[in-house]
Amino acid sequence: MDKMKELVERLNRYAYLYYVKDEPTISDAEYDKLYDELLKMESDTGVVLPDSPSRRVGGATLPGFETLKHAERLYSLDKCQSKEELAAWCVRVVKETGILPELTVEYKFDGLTLVLIYRNGALDTAVTRGDGVTGEVVTEQVKTIKSVPLSIPFKGTVAVQGEVIMRLSALEKYNKSTEEPLKNARNGAAGAIRNLNPKVTASRNLDFFAYAVPYGDVELESQTETHGFLKENRFLTVGGAEIADGFEAASRLVDGVEAERGTLDFLIDGAVIKVNAFAVRGELGATEKFPRWAVAYKFKAEEATTELLDVKWQVSRTGKLNPLAILEPTDIGGVTVKRATLNNYQDMERKKIKIGARVFIRRSNDVIPEITGVSEYGDNARDIEKPETCPACGSAAVERGAFLYCSGERPCAPKVVAMFEHFASRGAMDIEGFSEKTAEQLYNEKGLKSLPELYRADTDFFRGEDGKFFDGFGEKKVSNLLAAIEKSKDTTFERFLYALGIPGIGQKAAKQLAGAFKTTDNLRCAMLEELIALDDFGGILAGNVVGWFSQEENLNMIEELLQLGITFKEEEVKSGNFSGKNVVLTGSLERYKRGEASALIRERGGEVSDSVSKNVNLVVAGSDAGSKLEKAKKLAIEIIDEAEFLRRL
Repeated sequence: MDKMKELVERLNRYAYLYYVKDEPTISDAEYDKLYDELLKMESDTGVVLPDSPSRRVGGATLPGFETLKHAERLYSLDKCQSKEELAAWCVRVVKETGILPELTVEYKFDGLTLVLIYRNGALDTAVTRGDGVTGEVVTEQVKTIKSVPLSIPFKGTVAVQGEVIMRLSALEKYNKSTEEPLKNARNGAAGAIRNLNPKVTASRNLDFFAYAVPYGDVELESQTETHGFLKENRFLTVGGAEIADGFEAASRLVDGVEAERGTLDFLIDGAVIKVNAFAVRGELGATEKFPRWAVAYKFKAEEATTELLDVKWQVSRTGKLNPLAILEPTDIGGVTVKRATLNNYQDMERKKIKIGARVFIRRSNDVIPEITGVSEYGDNARDIEKPETCPACGSAAVERGAFLYCSGERPCAPKVVAMFEHFASRGAMDIEGFSEKTAEQLYNEKGLKSLPELYRADTDFFRGEDGKFFDGFGEKKVSNLLAAIEKSKDTTFERFLYALGIPGIGQKAAKQLAGAFKTTDNLRCAMLEELIALDDFGGILAGNVVGWFSQEENLNMIEELLQLGITFKEEEVKSGNFSGKNVVLTGSLERYKRGEASALIRERGGEVSDSVSKNVNLVVAGSDAGSKLEKAKKLAIEIIDEAEFLRRL
């Protein structure tokens, strides 16, 4: 029995370090070996200790939920949605107490509130908040949550309040392996806890974030002391109890929380501001509904529901058919959303998405909105039809993995136009004056379909059968365009690789390939293992490169382009207005596309990053800039608008 107790204590300590502290001290294999040893001991003795990790797997389905009255009422929080309302709350606190009390700022989690009751150091009961007076007993479900300690050092009776959440990464993983995908992480957490089968709860891989001790034998004097007690007793505490000495400081901390929102692996919908000292809280008391010593600052919504009006299929430059959701316009976080991304047809089937359904739309950070699930079906809801042909050229649509592709041997218009627009873009071959409109016109008028044709073009290429220039073209424009095409032949290997449009190869990956392999011949002979060894190259990306270079038509195209005069030079060390600057672009720019703006910055000596961090020197904020802008403000990074960006260019 002593050996079993020691083994349980060790396994619980390892689990605490892994799930709560994120500091694993042994490998998974070593943990599994010890766990199997414990299971054998339990089987041999017929004894399972109360805090054994084997209790987390979930038992038999329960007949129904018992209810339990809370020892003390659990209040909900009053809300504010502007800094003016937050300032007014602060003024009321000062007026009531006669002092400027110390405040704390914490995350407002978007999950399910629970209270865990411990007696003599062991988890005795877990109960939902319910109506604040009575909740449902969900002890067996909660025991499956690995970040909930089954035993704690404190040996008195104590209640711990917190939020059950489902991490976004856990939601994504779960939805990939189930026939019934969850609509969102909040519903995933609530549905798991309120499920009578604890095995369902265990399958969701939930977490519990502790933030309060509503009652118990422990004497605590402040919110910061409470967080210290929770950490000492092995609870997971996240984003809690930052100190503010007044409204201005609290306001800055709230801005910081909002800036972090898009970077978190779990949902928050605001920040909670509390009076730190419990003695001051006692003076303030509570109304019938809310405590006067706390308020929730609600952020703008990242999720809404709206009607799916239609699904349009678009053809990419790789021939993939991409579904685009057409929505009844709705406001999410101050932005009007009319369209959203859909992954593929299989994903739409799994989520049971139909035209005419009311769907959940989520927009986070600067990410394009996506449909996460169905809210309800309208009377006229109908299935989304899988396209049997390419919407552009009529060729048969074929399935490759989870996606549909145009099977046409001859490239269809959208593929060709997108291919040429990408090839000529500023970050690629940089052919000035060659736009999407130019590519479309040359496709229609001259049947332009292959990249080498562009380098064989002469003045007559831009004339019709009547000898006249095409509409919009003149002697000067054609001369400038031919000069730009000729100039583009003198390029760098990384620009050329990016311009080729190899699936998944952006500018960063192209730079890595160019640095590692130097020539097209070397890259053509590269092994899958060599590519996977590159930083951030996984099996899929490496497979794309190997697959692309194994196609004879692609190799012939490269050979033809090189024979037509394309040569590679060493990448110059650029200098200019952005030298030494690490720049982040956020929001929408009117003058340039994101890729064009990035290329302009690099041409002037700068680097471009995707996310805001302490290593960033400058943020260019266009319209509808999101959380990247807020995070930049928090980190005191220089921020300029589009007008200033254009001036510096």
